[in-house]
Amino acid sequence: MNEELKDEKIEAEVETETNEEVKPEENELDKVKAELEEYKKAYAIKMADFQNFSKRKEKELQEYKEYAAKNIILKVLENLDNLERALSVAAENDNKEALIEGINMSVNNFNEMLKHEGVEEIPTENEPYNAEVHHAIATVNESDKENNSIVFVHQKGYKLKGRVIRPSMVVINKKEENN
Repeated sequence: MNEELKDEKIEAEVETETNEEVKPEENELDKVKAELEEYKKAYAIKMADFQNFSKRKEKELQEYKEYAAKNIILKVLENLDNLERALSVAAENDNKEALIEGINMSVNNFNEMLKHEGVEEIPTENEPYNAEVHHAIATVNESDKENNSIVFVHQKGYKLKGRVIRPSMVVINKKEENN
Protein backbone atom coordinates (compact mmCIF):
# COMPACT_ATOMS: atom_id res chain seq x y z
CA MET A 1 0.00 0.00 0.00
CA ASN A 2 2.80 2.21 0.66
CA GLU A 3 3.82 1.77 -2.91
CA GLU A 4 0.37 2.72 -4.11
CA LEU A 5 0.55 5.90 -2.09
CA LYS A 6 3.94 6.63 -3.54
CA ASP A 7 2.62 6.08 -7.08
CA GLU A 8 -0.37 8.32 -6.43
CA LYS A 9 1.90 10.95 -4.93
CA ILE A 10 4.22 10.78 -7.96
CA GLU A 11 1.23 10.99 -10.33
CA ALA A 12 -0.12 13.95 -8.38
CA GLU A 13 3.26 15.70 -8.57
CA VAL A 14 3.52 15.03 -12.31
CA GLU A 15 -0.03 16.28 -12.81
CA THR A 16 0.72 19.39 -10.74
CA GLU A 17 3.94 20.04 -12.67
CA THR A 18 2.08 19.56 -15.96
CA ASN A 19 -0.68 21.92 -14.83
CA GLU A 20 1.90 24.44 -13.67
CA GLU A 21 3.68 24.19 -17.01
CA VAL A 22 0.45 24.64 -18.98
CA LYS A 23 -0.84 27.47 -16.83
CA PRO A 24 2.01 29.88 -17.55
CA GLU A 25 1.68 29.18 -21.28
CA GLU A 26 -2.07 29.61 -21.10
CA ASN A 27 -1.61 32.84 -19.15
CA GLU A 28 0.87 34.09 -21.74
CA LEU A 29 -1.50 33.10 -24.55
CA ASP A 30 -4.39 34.86 -22.82
CA LYS A 31 -2.25 37.98 -22.44
CA VAL A 32 -1.34 37.94 -26.13
CA LYS A 33 -4.99 37.42 -27.07
CA ALA A 34 -6.05 40.30 -24.83
CA GLU A 35 -3.33 42.51 -26.34
CA LEU A 36 -4.46 41.53 -29.81
CA GLU A 37 -8.04 42.49 -28.96
CA GLU A 38 -6.84 45.86 -27.62
CA TYR A 39 -4.93 46.49 -30.84
CA LYS A 40 -7.96 45.51 -32.91
CA LYS A 41 -10.15 47.94 -30.97
CA ALA A 42 -7.58 50.72 -31.23
CA TYR A 43 -7.26 50.06 -34.97
CA ALA A 44 -11.04 50.14 -35.42
CA ILE A 45 -11.22 53.45 -33.52
CA LYS A 46 -8.40 54.95 -35.60
CA MET A 47 -10.03 53.81 -38.84
CA ALA A 48 -13.34 55.35 -37.79
CA ASP A 49 -11.55 58.58 -36.85
CA PHE A 50 -9.79 58.63 -40.22
CA GLN A 51 -13.02 57.98 -42.11
CA ASN A 52 -14.73 60.79 -40.19
CA PHE A 53 -11.78 63.08 -40.91
CA SER A 54 -11.92 62.18 -44.63
CA LYS A 55 -15.65 62.84 -44.79
CA ARG A 56 -15.26 66.15 -42.96
CA LYS A 57 -12.47 67.29 -45.31
CA GLU A 58 -14.49 66.22 -48.36
CA LYS A 59 -17.46 68.23 -47.09
CA GLU A 60 -15.25 71.28 -46.42
CA LEU A 61 -13.75 71.02 -49.91
CA GLN A 62 -17.21 70.79 -51.47
CA GLU A 63 -18.34 73.88 -49.53
CA TYR A 64 -15.17 75.70 -50.58
CA LYS A 65 -15.83 74.87 -54.24
CA GLU A 66 -19.43 76.03 -53.98
CA TYR A 67 -18.52 79.39 -52.44
CA ALA A 68 -15.04 79.99 -53.91
CA ALA A 69 -16.35 82.49 -56.43
CA LYS A 70 -18.31 84.49 -53.84
CA ASN A 71 -15.84 87.41 -53.64
CA ILE A 72 -15.49 87.66 -57.42
CA ILE A 73 -19.26 87.54 -57.86
CA LEU A 74 -19.71 90.35 -55.35
CA LYS A 75 -17.24 92.49 -57.32
CA VAL A 76 -18.98 91.67 -60.60
CA LEU A 77 -22.30 92.63 -59.03
CA GLU A 78 -20.85 96.02 -58.02
CA ASN A 79 -19.87 96.63 -61.64
CA LEU A 80 -23.27 95.47 -62.85
CA ASP A 81 -24.90 97.96 -60.47
CA ASN A 82 -22.68 100.73 -61.91
CA LEU A 83 -23.64 99.80 -65.47
CA GLU A 84 -27.34 99.78 -64.58
CA ARG A 85 -27.00 103.23 -62.93
CA ALA A 86 -25.20 104.57 -66.01
CA LEU A 87 -27.99 103.26 -68.24
CA SER A 88 -30.62 104.77 -65.99
CA VAL A 89 -28.98 108.21 -65.88
CA ALA A 90 -28.36 108.19 -69.64
CA ALA A 91 -31.98 107.23 -70.33
CA GLU A 92 -33.39 109.89 -68.00
CA ASN A 93 -31.26 112.69 -69.40
CA ASP A 94 -30.86 111.35 -72.92
CA ASN A 95 -27.16 111.83 -72.26
CA LYS A 96 -24.82 109.59 -74.26
CA GLU A 97 -21.78 111.10 -72.57
CA ALA A 98 -23.01 109.94 -69.15
CA LEU A 99 -23.53 106.45 -70.57
CA ILE A 100 -20.04 106.38 -72.07
CA GLU A 101 -18.54 107.67 -68.82
CA GLY A 102 -20.42 105.01 -66.80
CA ILE A 103 -19.28 102.25 -69.14
CA ASN A 104 -15.68 103.46 -69.00
CA MET A 105 -15.82 103.49 -65.20
CA SER A 106 -17.19 99.96 -65.18
CA VAL A 107 -14.55 98.72 -67.61
CA ASN A 108 -11.83 100.28 -65.43
CA ASN A 109 -13.37 98.66 -62.33
CA PHE A 110 -13.45 95.28 -64.08
CA ASN A 111 -9.80 95.63 -65.10
CA GLU A 112 -8.77 96.55 -61.55
CA MET A 113 -10.76 93.66 -60.13
CA LEU A 114 -9.13 91.21 -62.55
CA LYS A 115 -5.67 92.63 -61.85
CA HIS A 116 -6.28 92.22 -58.11
CA GLU A 117 -7.21 88.56 -58.69
CA GLY A 118 -3.97 87.90 -60.63
CA VAL A 119 -5.40 88.17 -64.14
CA GLU A 120 -3.27 89.90 -66.76
CA GLU A 121 -3.89 90.65 -70.41
CA ILE A 122 -1.70 88.85 -72.95
CA PRO A 123 0.24 91.48 -74.90
CA THR A 124 -0.39 91.56 -78.65
CA GLU A 125 0.65 95.02 -79.79
CA ASN A 126 3.98 94.90 -81.66
CA GLU A 127 4.33 91.24 -80.68
CA PRO A 128 5.10 88.35 -83.04
CA TYR A 129 2.64 85.48 -83.21
CA ASN A 130 3.22 82.94 -80.42
CA ALA A 131 1.14 79.74 -80.57
CA GLU A 132 1.43 79.30 -76.79
CA VAL A 133 -0.53 82.48 -76.04
CA HIS A 134 -2.20 83.40 -79.35
CA HIS A 135 -4.82 81.59 -81.43
CA ALA A 136 -4.67 82.50 -85.12
CA ILE A 137 -8.18 82.68 -86.58
CA ALA A 138 -7.15 84.05 -89.99
CA THR A 139 -4.19 85.14 -92.04
CA VAL A 140 -3.65 88.07 -94.39
CA ASN A 141 -0.91 88.87 -96.88
CA GLU A 142 0.29 92.42 -96.34
CA SER A 143 3.66 93.24 -97.82
CA ASP A 144 4.30 96.18 -95.50
CA LYS A 145 3.98 94.00 -92.34
CA GLU A 146 6.47 91.46 -91.05
CA ASN A 147 5.81 87.77 -91.52
CA ASN A 148 4.03 86.15 -88.51
CA SER A 149 3.19 89.54 -87.02
CA ILE A 150 -0.18 90.19 -85.42
CA VAL A 151 -2.30 92.41 -87.65
CA PHE A 152 -5.59 92.47 -85.73
CA VAL A 153 -6.82 91.28 -82.33
CA HIS A 154 -10.29 89.76 -82.53
CA GLN A 155 -10.49 88.89 -78.81
CA LYS A 156 -8.07 89.69 -75.99
CA GLY A 157 -6.37 86.83 -74.21
CA TYR A 158 -5.65 86.52 -70.50
CA LYS A 159 -3.35 84.75 -68.07
CA LEU A 160 -4.21 83.86 -64.49
CA LYS A 161 -1.11 84.02 -62.30
CA GLY A 162 1.10 83.33 -65.31
CA ARG A 163 -0.99 80.50 -66.83
CA VAL A 164 -2.95 81.09 -70.03
CA ILE A 165 -6.66 80.82 -69.33
CA ARG A 166 -7.80 82.25 -72.68
CA PRO A 167 -5.47 82.76 -75.65
CA SER A 168 -5.74 85.93 -77.74
CA MET A 169 -7.68 85.39 -80.97
CA VAL A 170 -5.64 87.15 -83.64
CA VAL A 171 -5.24 87.66 -87.37
CA ILE A 172 -1.63 87.23 -88.46
CA ASN A 173 0.36 88.26 -91.50
CA LYS A 174 1.64 85.45 -93.68
CA LYS A 175 3.66 86.62 -96.64
CA GLU A 176 3.38 84.48 -99.71
CA GLU A 177 6.72 83.42 -101.03
CA ASN A 178 7.24 83.75 -104.79
CA ASN A 179 9.13 80.81 -106.27
